[in-house]
Amino acid sequence: MFSREKLEKIEMDKLSPGAQFSSESKGRRNPEELCKYRMIFQQDRDRIIHSKAFRRLKHKTQVFISPLGDHFRTRLTHTLEVSQISRTIARSLGLNEDLTEAIALAHDLGHTPFGHAGEEVLNRLSDKGFQHNYQSLRVVDKLESRNGNKFGLNLSYEVRDGILNHTGEKLPETLEGQIVKIADRIAYINHDLDDAMRADIICLEDIPYSCIEVLGKRQSDRIDIMVKDIISTSSKSDIIKMSDEVDKVTNKLRDFLFNNVYIGSEAKVEEEKAQKLLERLYFHYYEKPEAMPSEFYERIDDEGKEQAVIDYIAGMTDRYAINQGRELFIPSSSFF
Repeated sequence: MFSREKLEKIEMDKLSPGAQFSSESKGRRNPEELCKYRMIFQQDRDRIIHSKAFRRLKHKTQVFISPLGDHFRTRLTHTLEVSQISRTIARSLGLNEDLTEAIALAHDLGHTPFGHAGEEVLNRLSDKGFQHNYQSLRVVDKLESRNGNKFGLNLSYEVRDGILNHTGEKLPETLEGQIVKIADRIAYINHDLDDAMRADIICLEDIPYSCIEVLGKRQSDRIDIMVKDIISTSSKSDIIKMSDEVDKVTNKLRDFLFNNVYIGSEAKVEEEKAQKLLERLYFHYYEKPEAMPSEFYERIDDEGKEQAVIDYIAGMTDRYAINQGRELFIPSSSFF
């Protein structure tokens, strides 16, 4: 039998000195009795997977809004790809896979319906602004209820730090969090290229030749080269990073996506409609907050009406938002 104490000892013996050991976690905001069999980051991962916010990711846009094909990515499949890439890097560097996986699975829990188009709307409407990494932390800290716990999922400090800093200029404090930050970029660059080619928005010949020359033609080749490069480069460094050459062409690929897919392409033709829908939903619930579910309406006294409405809309899936818009703003013919 492997008790938590025995697993923690194995972890201490097996992992690299730079790893975040479970037994040395800074702990939870609300102290809890330790589990008999699971280490702290294992518990965090399990809490995330069983959360409602995690399940909703399967119906949230990655890039393509309401795609007809079965093979386009959603926010959930993106999350799983980030997790897989992150765990590969963590294992090869002797870092904590449980911590890495927990951060990866939770990093996008606060993403809005309709991807970054939804994020732009809520950022414009909110006086405090809206960023999905802060909302992801808010989801696990407040919006997800665990046995009525006011601390939400009550995750560990290290997982919360990784969630908050998976995007932006600041590096996560742990190497495991830094892995997720770079794996997120690897995942979305490669799967968004793949989805854009599947949708005939771009073709292989459009991709800059210098990127093909270094990273290869196939998605699997590109990911393989990027991951191996990170492992090799980071093993000689005190942070997680790519080599200068691979980092340069990776950034070039990202710029290519922004210029040819993310901005002004056929992938974005539905974004204006989606943004107008979320804006109408926001003002509707701001004027009639009592129409929101009680778990959001009851937050108004403590956190204000704007925040309650933002939380409600940010948590919607694409199809739920569309159905709400249809129900609220489109006349029904059932009485005619």
